[in-house]
Amino acid sequence: PDGYHEIESLVAFADVGDDITLDTEGLTGFRSSGPTAGLIEGLNLAELTLRHLRDAEPRLRLGRINLVKCLPVAAGIGGGSADAAAVLRAIRRANPELASAIDWQSIAIGLGADVLACLADQPCYMRGAGEIVDTLPALPRLDLLLINPLVLVPPDKTARVFRYLAAPPFRLVRRERPAPMNVPNNRVALLELMRQTGNDLLAPACKVTPEIVAVISALEEVSGVELAQLSGSGPTCFGVFATAASATHAAETIRTKHPDWWIEQVVIG
Repeated sequence: PDGYHEIESLVAFADVGDDITLDTEGLTGFRSSGPTAGLIEGLNLAELTLRHLRDAEPRLRLGRINLVKCLPVAAGIGGGSADAAAVLRAIRRANPELASAIDWQSIAIGLGADVLACLADQPCYMRGAGEIVDTLPALPRLDLLLINPLVLVPPDKTARVFRYLAAPPFRLVRRERPAPMNVPNNRVALLELMRQTGNDLLAPACKVTPEIVAVISALEEVSGVELAQLSGSGPTCFGVFATAASATHAAETIRTKHPDWWIEQVVIG
C-alpha cells in the first residue's frame, strides 16, 4: 500500500557516477547541470533530500547542493538514490555537532528503497523493503560494461514494470531479521550465483522498454562476455567480461554499431 515492494538485491558500486558538492557558505538551494540534467522530470531526489533534512532538524547547516548529472536518468542503476545518499553524507559531515542526534538511516529509508544501501557506500545485500542492508567484504574484481539505449522511458517506469510483474500484494509481517545471504567472494562462485538468481524484472521491463532486448543481445554477441543481465528495472544492462581488455574491445565493437547508446566501461571490486 505504501508503494514499496519486497526485494533481494546485490548492490555494488562502480567507478562512474554523478557529482555532488555542498557549498555551506551559500544560500540553501539546489542546482543541477551536466549532460543529462535536462532530462530530469519533477523534483530531483537530491533536492528532496535537502527538504527532508530541513524538516528533520531545522538547526542543520545546509547550503547549496550542486549536482552534475552524468548518468542517464531513470536508468535502473540507482543514480538518484546514490545522489540522495551523497547529500546525506555531505550534510552529516558538515554538521558534526548535530550528527549523532539525527536518525540518518530512517531518513534514507523514507527517501526510497535504495537510499539506505547507497548510504552504506560499500557492497551489500539489500532485503525487505530496502531497510535490511547487510554490508559485504570487498567483492572480487569484475570488469563490466554498462549500456543504456538512451530511449525515453515513462515517468512511472518502475510502477509499470511491477504491474507487468503482477506479483502478489506485499503483506508486511514483523519477523526476526533473517540471516544474511552467503555472497561468495570467489569470482567464479559469484558469477554462478548471479546466473542462477537472475533478475525477476527482466521480462516485465522488456515490455516497458523493448530496447532492452537489443542491448542484452549486443552484449551476448561479443567475445569475452561471461554474463549479460538487466540492472534493476532497467533499461541499463550490464555485461561481465573475462578481462579488462575484452571489455574494452566489446565497448568499441558495440559503440561502432550503436553510436547513440550510452556505454561505460567500469570496474567493481
